[in-house]
Amino acid sequence: MGSTAFEDSADYVQSLARGLKVLRAFDREQPSPSLSQVAERTGLSRAVVRRSLLTLQHLGYVGSQGRSFFLTPRVLELGYSYLTSLDLTELAQQSMEQLSQRLGESCSMAVLDGSDIVYVVRVPVRRVMSVALGVGARLPAFAASMGRVMLADLPDAELAAWLRVQKFRAYTPQTIRTASALKAELLRVRKQGYALVVRELEPGLCSIAVPIRAGDGRAVAALNVGMPYSEEAPVRAVEQILPVLRETQRAIEQAIRRGSWLPHMAMKQVYA
Repeated sequence: MGSTAFEDSADYVQSLARGLKVLRAFDREQPSPSLSQVAERTGLSRAVVRRSLLTLQHLGYVGSQGRSFFLTPRVLELGYSYLTSLDLTELAQQSMEQLSQRLGESCSMAVLDGSDIVYVVRVPVRRVMSVALGVGARLPAFAASMGRVMLADLPDAELAAWLRVQKFRAYTPQTIRTASALKAELLRVRKQGYALVVRELEPGLCSIAVPIRAGDGRAVAALNVGMPYSEEAPVRAVEQILPVLRETQRAIEQAIRRGSWLPHMAMKQVYA
């Protein structure tokens, strides 16, 4: 059943959908919006937003100060439930720590969620981005190395559907910003088995990523190493970091096959 058809069915809970939409209205740009700002961001009426906010406040997920609302730490329970069910993070942690210590660079793992990647494991060495990254952080998949290796793994029909609904933004002058250019890059990533992103998210950042595959061969996550940009960084990434990254990739995939982790526990992709 398509998403629009389901929304017209008796099984669709509109109030739940609206409440989740209100929760997603909070972000780094507007961490403490007013009722009017939430209504503007969600496209919902002020009356609906007011009821949703008051209900979320009653449940402990939202707080208020004056006319502003803010998320409480209780919202972390929602993401934590997902992470604790994802044995992959435990299987990867030790291998990633060893990788980070060996290279002296930050290492991360993420999954694909619609237009974004979501960080599920992070082993930082130093901060290489202006945005603080941690578990639960989101970045645009099209401009991130981990996003590209997972997008490159999508079947052609799913990739075409994904590209049709994307909105591209130029984060730097180097950012790939059209569907046709991104598709060409993804085909190259698919062929070579890794993604190298140089100064596309931030001018001072270079990162390289490989997919993490479950037993059925499907990419269920991605693993990357990020480093400060320099003229030598791209060559170092491919010649020195990539071989070590692939060793860790194989170790994690072997742990997946030995462990109890199930591919269906990865985030389901939905393209509206």
